[in-house]
Amino acid sequence: MKGKPLVSIISAGLSKFGRHTDLCAREIFAYAAKEAFMRCPRLDPKRDIKALFIGHMGESYEHQGHTGASIADWIGLLNISATRTEAACASSGVALRSGIFAVLSGLADIVMVGGVEKMTHRNTDKVTEYLAMASDYPFEQWNGITFPGLYALMAKAHMHKYGTTEKQMALVAVKNHFNGNMNPKAHMHKEITIEKVLNSIPISTPLKLYDCSLISDGASCAIITKPEIAKKYTDKPVHIIGSGQASDTIGLFERNSFTSLMSAKLASKKAYEMSGVNPNDIDVAEVHDCFTIAELIAYEDLNFCKAGEGGKFVESGNSKLDGKFPTNTSGGLKSKGHPVGATGIAQAYEIYLQLTEQAEKRQVKDAEIGLTHNVGGSGSTAAVHVYRRD
Repeated sequence: MKGKPLVSIISAGLSKFGRHTDLCAREIFAYAAKEAFMRCPRLDPKRDIKALFIGHMGESYEHQGHTGASIADWIGLLNISATRTEAACASSGVALRSGIFAVLSGLADIVMVGGVEKMTHRNTDKVTEYLAMASDYPFEQWNGITFPGLYALMAKAHMHKYGTTEKQMALVAVKNHFNGNMNPKAHMHKEITIEKVLNSIPISTPLKLYDCSLISDGASCAIITKPEIAKKYTDKPVHIIGSGQASDTIGLFERNSFTSLMSAKLASKKAYEMSGVNPNDIDVAEVHDCFTIAELIAYEDLNFCKAGEGGKFVESGNSKLDGKFPTNTSGGLKSKGHPVGATGIAQAYEIYLQLTEQAEKRQVKDAEIGLTHNVGGSGSTAAVHVYRRD
């Protein structure tokens, strides 16, 4: 099974990320679905798609649950099996895993996976409260700590243990805004400087405004199938050759380390082993940069560099578009935006574009192997996938 395709992506779609004042979540998802359907004219969605798995973190935003059925209804796939998956910010990374399971089981030949979140109509206090539901309520949320606070603890620990600097974290933001400025579907089209990051308002020391991802609305989807029939629907399928998921304690305070996410290390180990790929084979990666420190830690957890060398890694330029490990070519959560339920499949969408040479100005030359790294909460869940062009 090593290196053998698990499933193949035959199409994908993404809404514009940002503030969608007049749209609800199901309407935003319809834009992503429409793109996926239009990209694959050989597919008859009503006839061919047998199941839907939709990542959606929180019904609190719109006071609306039962997301699977509502999305299936709204995109014209009424009566199919439609299931919501929830794993905080990794909700659609887990939806992708669920879709892979469905295809591999033989119960469905063609499956739509996706994610959606509508967030911007709530004020920052409410969004912060809803996001904090992915932390440990009695010991973290109830005592007032938020996700900026949790990741600030990680940043402080990393700085203390390895000498990581605020400037190194700022370089992540500068890089990702540069990439996002070339992505027409990104929330923020704005290049920034190190000075602008370092002088932005404090959120939770040492994290500042430009160290934090955006509150966004958005939706993403992909259509996956059995590899042996993929060419029936597209001349350029993208194969998923490795998939890993792992969990950790829900409370950050219970862990042995604040400087690494064990869930991400375990999930990536599984994905690498299944794919037969090692970190040096990765041509392009989308990682979960909910905060700039999270991207530095991701470099280390994915073995792009050694533990403690994430800061030096970004300084070296290795993660730039023309570097050894181009990372977050889409702009990442930092610039593209972070509608939490949509993020995992949005990462897969970017890898799909890169491996089919459709990423335009941000295209990585000769990209053949891609990776996505999707994290829920403070690392309580992680899903990692490895992709290969046909």
